[in-house]
Amino acid sequence: MAKTASAVLKKLHSPPKKTYIMNGHLSPLLALLILIAYFLMLVGVAWRTGRDVKNAGFFLADRQVKWYVVAFAMIGTSISGVTFISIPGKVGAGGLNQSFSYMQMVMGYSVGYLFVGAVLLPLYYRLQLTSIYSYLEDRLGRISYKTGAAFFLVARTFGSAARMFLAALVLQEFIFGPLGVPFFITAVLMLALIYVYTFKGGMKTIIWTDTIMTACLLIALVWTVVTLAGRLNLGLLDIAPAVARSSYSKLFFLENFGSDPNHFLKQFIAGALTVIAMTGLDQDLMQKNLACRNIKEAQKNMSVFYVVLVFINLLFLTLGALLYLYASQVGLNLPAKSDSLYPTIAFQHLDIVAGVVFLLGLVASTYASSDSALTALTTSFCVDFLGFEKNTEHPDEYASEKQKAEFAQNLAEKQRKLRNFTHFGFAAVFVLVILMLKAFSDDAVINTIFKMAGYTYGPLLGLFMFGLFTKLEVRDRFVPYVCVAAPILTWLIVVYAKDWYQVDLGFLNLLVNGALTFFGLWALSFRLEKV
Repeated sequence: MAKTASAVLKKLHSPPKKTYIMNGHLSPLLALLILIAYFLMLVGVAWRTGRDVKNAGFFLADRQVKWYVVAFAMIGTSISGVTFISIPGKVGAGGLNQSFSYMQMVMGYSVGYLFVGAVLLPLYYRLQLTSIYSYLEDRLGRISYKTGAAFFLVARTFGSAARMFLAALVLQEFIFGPLGVPFFITAVLMLALIYVYTFKGGMKTIIWTDTIMTACLLIALVWTVVTLAGRLNLGLLDIAPAVARSSYSKLFFLENFGSDPNHFLKQFIAGALTVIAMTGLDQDLMQKNLACRNIKEAQKNMSVFYVVLVFINLLFLTLGALLYLYASQVGLNLPAKSDSLYPTIAFQHLDIVAGVVFLLGLVASTYASSDSALTALTTSFCVDFLGFEKNTEHPDEYASEKQKAEFAQNLAEKQRKLRNFTHFGFAAVFVLVILMLKAFSDDAVINTIFKMAGYTYGPLLGLFMFGLFTKLEVRDRFVPYVCVAAPILTWLIVVYAKDWYQVDLGFLNLLVNGALTFFGLWALSFRLEKV
């Protein structure tokens, strides 16, 4: 994909002049200076919020964050750089998520958020979990617990790195490339900056940096919509009618259930399952909710967040329709990749302010999801695999209070060093995955990475549903085999259903994956209730 995207962008982007002009106004050098100022601001916030942060502050911000701050920060976390440029591009591209069909999935989110708020959040708060996968150890066993945590680590590592890679391509093509910076340096810089402003404060810092980045993302979104409306001679009240009259406004897809991946029922069910699996069973997004002061505030955050998310997705789709209307008006040859449409118009057709806000929006959406993922991965590895909350070291029972205090201090320092090393390790892995994707430079490879990340949530869905809705004891040692087999079987079912029966399961692969895991666990379980 790197070569394909690069070829498209180079075709649309004329060779830089000595002044490095991108659209007659915004130059790569100016864009770089804006990015530097932006990251200095983030480092300043990190310095202010990250002083004297212990593990409780790094992992869950001491559970003292106000619900409305979490709700606002979660917007940036849930909208990655891929979403920022892909959802608008899909509106007129045909295929999956064309027109406003994505809103069918957003409607399904309501069921998912209701389940998360009513079932999962109370469970997590009642058990006072730091890592949500700790629940699996008590309910199913130690190997089940490690398996669930491992699947999360794989999903988030590869999924987040792939998202960063696609954003890095845009930054490389429009900013760092014209300045002569090699892609390797771009990748290292992107991760180094995340590491710098998160390694000390963790969640306590990320809550506030993501709040700032969410604001940047929303400003970029609204500004671009208003700017494009002006170019199309539309007033603010004219935008909705103009989009509704266009060929891009179809919302409900009710025909061809088997062959159309956009069918309402597929999208609605997939939306509900996506929220349950990729929000409710995802350490990254749940970690922010667990930072709230109590369960009531966490539930209030979840409800408000969903309502806001509906309007934001409507705005993204409206932006997509306006991009295609503008491209038609000016006679722009559409890029071969729909992901390139938004950056091409923002950088090459709109004014300097629009270019700047797009740049900040792209960086904000990419970093708000990636910095949170990096912290969640660190949290999961430290708690689930390094046993931070199960420390077996204790001072001698006859030790004095001073000796006990010194022991606790030494243990905290040891864990802090391990946490920092783990945090750095995951940042390095991100860089390696990004460079691997660049080396392969193949559409199929990147699509496979995204699909792999998605498939890994199926076993998590099956594990948690089995634990919640049965009282059976699982044969713990066989759980990894079931969890590995389920995604493979799902992939085979998806492929052959399409080849043999022309049935496109679309996002329902998550349902198939979770069901196979659930019934695999059931087949290998004790038929006695747990006492």
